[in-house]
Amino acid sequence: MAEQPMMTDVTDDDKLWAALAYVFTPLIPVILMLMEDKKNRPYIRAHNAQALAWGIVLFILTFLLSFVLIGVCIGLAGFALQLFWGYKAYQGEMIEIPVISNFVKNQGWA
Repeated sequence: MAEQPMMTDVTDDDKLWAALAYVFTPLIPVILMLMEDKKNRPYIRAHNAQALAWGIVLFILTFLLSFVLIGVCIGLAGFALQLFWGYKAYQGEMIEIPVISNFVKNQGWA
């Protein structure tokens, strides 16, 4: 496999845009794709493609994992409340859950 030749016409502006593409992915890569003078520069185009792909993967992973982690935290907090309310009910106390207690009473279910 042949090595790619070093790009000799890389400017400081190219380096700056490539760095910004990684730091602010996927926003800057999308903006760079719309800028005619930047999207045709080989150095920017190569880094922009990588940054955009990484940004999309990172966004999807973060989106999917946030549901799992938030769901776990909410589930644990709910279970702790259930244990507390179960203990209080076992002690013979009436439990007042905001909104839910009023709804059940207004429906005539309790």
